[in-house]
Amino acid sequence: MNMIWKFGILILMKLLQVHLKDQASFSYNSCLSKKLIQPKAQKLCEPFFKDYNYGVFLINRVSFSSVRHLILIITMTDTPSIMRVVLAYSGGLDTSCILKWLINKGYEVIAYMADVGQEEDFHQVREKALKIGAKKIVIVDQKKEFLEEFIWPTLKSGALYEDRYLLGTAIARPCIGRKMIEVAKEEGAQYVAHGATGKGNDGIRFELTCYALFPKVKIIAPWRLKEFYDRFPGRQHLLEYASQNNIPVIASSKASYSIDDNLMHTSMESGILEDPSKPPPEDTHRLCNNPFNAPDVAARLEIEFAKGIPIRVTNLDNTTENYEDGLKIFQYLNHIAGIHGVGRIDIVENRHIGMKSRELYRIKRDLGARFSELAYNGFWFSPECEYLRKCINLSQENVEGVVRVMLYKGCCHIMSRESPVSVYNQSLVSMDEKGDYEPSDADGFIKIRALRLREYSRVRGQIENNL
Repeated sequence: MNMIWKFGILILMKLLQVHLKDQASFSYNSCLSKKLIQPKAQKLCEPFFKDYNYGVFLINRVSFSSVRHLILIITMTDTPSIMRVVLAYSGGLDTSCILKWLINKGYEVIAYMADVGQEEDFHQVREKALKIGAKKIVIVDQKKEFLEEFIWPTLKSGALYEDRYLLGTAIARPCIGRKMIEVAKEEGAQYVAHGATGKGNDGIRFELTCYALFPKVKIIAPWRLKEFYDRFPGRQHLLEYASQNNIPVIASSKASYSIDDNLMHTSMESGILEDPSKPPPEDTHRLCNNPFNAPDVAARLEIEFAKGIPIRVTNLDNTTENYEDGLKIFQYLNHIAGIHGVGRIDIVENRHIGMKSRELYRIKRDLGARFSELAYNGFWFSPECEYLRKCINLSQENVEGVVRVMLYKGCCHIMSRESPVSVYNQSLVSMDEKGDYEPSDADGFIKIRALRLREYSRVRGQIENNL
């Protein structure tokens, strides 16, 4: 019987080798779905292979004249699975500690960082991530992509969340998240992770983006895991963890506030800003002068548009400052507006999760209302938001011309505007000439507009007379 047993195993191994000769790997779940594993053998197999993701497993029942049932477990490889995760990495205290925490949990971590126009020493961040233990770090320059595919559509829509906020952080998250998913797919990562808390909007925005573009991805959000937030209930605990694990940080135990910076804006929140009854410290607006300290001489600019997008900006007081590249136009306008104190706001906004929060923004500046709601709440890649972006683009097809503005002491004043395709007709609207218009036509228009008002007055009179 020993000879029969060995002979059977050899034949089965040979058949398996032929069957799988063009396949690099076969997962355990795949074997289950293909019914290569007999039900009676699953209980034997699952405990043995529960920590393995790749390999070739075949459990089959073979009948011999002297052996009623023979269960064969053939393992072509015993390589344990690699739990690979792409972490949205900022280089700050939180994500640096999360990077180390994930490594200690057994994950192979690929750090991903997007350059969306923030002030950052990317070389230093790269060295830091690798020193902590990241398998690799991917830093992607996304400034042009962020401007053309996210900022311009938002500005064309005129979107303002709650009539104040120009969505600088909200639209950066889908831009960053989309590239993070691309990196995850390229690196064969099963997981993505981020450092957003459970109280804010960013976790929602990141994860909605990830699920929209990679539905099967697994997301690790440490700040929503009880194990993690019990271990790190405060900033001091993160600093202690960093010290214990030789994580280089430049931070104090008393963080004054949190900063998020990108091409479109700088936002500040938390810390000393959480009390809306207190004015913010002057140093919160790092890139924007206090209007009281702004120059006493105004800056006069001419901005030319085509299809709703700025295509040229010229400083009328210094024509050497003339830019036509989209990114340079945007960066120049940010710079000169900041000098003149333009773009500060201090608001208490309603987060999507249901909380109110105080936010300070330095903005680097009714489809728009709906668009702003979708973008703020993380639905950039939803079908309705895609539809709105197409509508907005159509609405801007003939938006072209020149606008001249004056920046002075925190204000932006329009001096003049002109367009070759404007529907403004000076002759038609002028009080000094009749133009192509019959004034008596207004009689019928007014009567139609007043119809419901007159009816309302009639019904109200009947009600009052019956009282």
